[in-house]
Amino acid sequence: MDYRRLGRTGMSVSPLCLGTMMFGPWGNADEADSIRVIHRALDAGVNVVDTADVYSAGACEQIVGKALKGHRDDVVLATKFFMPMGEDPNRRGGSRRWIMRAVEDSLRRLDTDHIDLYQVHRPSPDTDVEETLGALTDLVRQGKVRSIGSSSYAASQIVEAQWVARERGLERFRTEQPPYSILVRGIEADVLPTAQRHGMGILTYSPLGGGWLSGRWRKDAAGTPTSTARPPARFDMTSPANQRKLDVVESLALLADEAGRTLIELALAFVLTHPAVTSAIIGPRTMEQLESQLPAADIVLPADVLDRIDELVAPGVTINPDDNSYGQTELAVGARRR
Repeated sequence: MDYRRLGRTGMSVSPLCLGTMMFGPWGNADEADSIRVIHRALDAGVNVVDTADVYSAGACEQIVGKALKGHRDDVVLATKFFMPMGEDPNRRGGSRRWIMRAVEDSLRRLDTDHIDLYQVHRPSPDTDVEETLGALTDLVRQGKVRSIGSSSYAASQIVEAQWVARERGLERFRTEQPPYSILVRGIEADVLPTAQRHGMGILTYSPLGGGWLSGRWRKDAAGTPTSTARPPARFDMTSPANQRKLDVVESLALLADEAGRTLIELALAFVLTHPAVTSAIIGPRTMEQLESQLPAADIVLPADVLDRIDELVAPGVTINPDDNSYGQTELAVGARRR
């Protein structure tokens, strides 16, 4: 694989990042099989692994830690915090209190003494970003974390965090992890150019649209979500937006066939073509799924194919708003009604 610079961190990563949400009870409950999939990805040249404390309530991090024994120094290890880790209201979020506890829990489960990229899983509307950045800065200075990043931050939140870091002399977010696929292109209008201006690396998640671009969801054979972690609205076939997605998927499948590619290869290569994207996070549950995704790292889509994709889904457009990871707080009833 040709490796890419992860923003200005100085680290180089593979164009495909191994996402691990499907390893553990949320997806593949066979620990040994999950470890085999991880090892196969490493053997293929994937050198960045992304996980999170919330995946399978910590079980996923434990699987990753076991899989990386003997490989740790060769891997850029990324994990995330923020999501609830129990009923206690203080075991979540972006507070210093929780961050200091969460990082120790992740280090223990991952069986490592440092995390290469520690990311905030979501922005926190009720926590000052200076509080979060201050705690993360201390972790970097302590050597427990090498670099810090954000996930699903809107462009304005990216700018605010960068400004606060500069004004307060704190570590700044070096990466952003947004959702991005042919079906979910909203970030092209603001998040990606904003991150580029700030020299951030981009690790995109859900490049296959939660399975929509894997061939699992077709007009004649609509599948079912493989994980209870996925929002049900994204798979409601009574939704006109999802019916539109089915139409687009059919057209994309024909386009992929004409281009001599699989639908999966087309979808992943599209994401990797954007100049702001560093690495696309793939989330295989099985060895078969991993093998179907690995070839995309070396595919370059010609301009005419990219133009055809733009005709099917215009740049900057997300077909189904339920696929967005932005605005849940800002657009909640309490925030927009007097």
